[in-house]
Amino acid sequence: MGTAKIIAILLLVAGAAALAMGSFSYTKDKTVLKVGTLEVSAKEKEQVNLPVWLGVGAIAVGGLLLVFGRRS
Repeated sequence: MGTAKIIAILLLVAGAAALAMGSFSYTKDKTVLKVGTLEVSAKEKEQVNLPVWLGVGAIAVGGLLLVFGRRS
């Protein structure tokens, strides 16, 4: 299996996942208060929305790479 085929399959899977999920979230620690050695932190939940065109574009590029990647 060539490198182009592996990248094409990864793009297809990532594009389908982007369309299916629509967004993802993660948690990060944020320091709220720091006085001397005392530190108070809080966890913040961040959400990233993935645009539809990103998923469609990844699928399109992966499909084109899968079809035309063999021709060398």
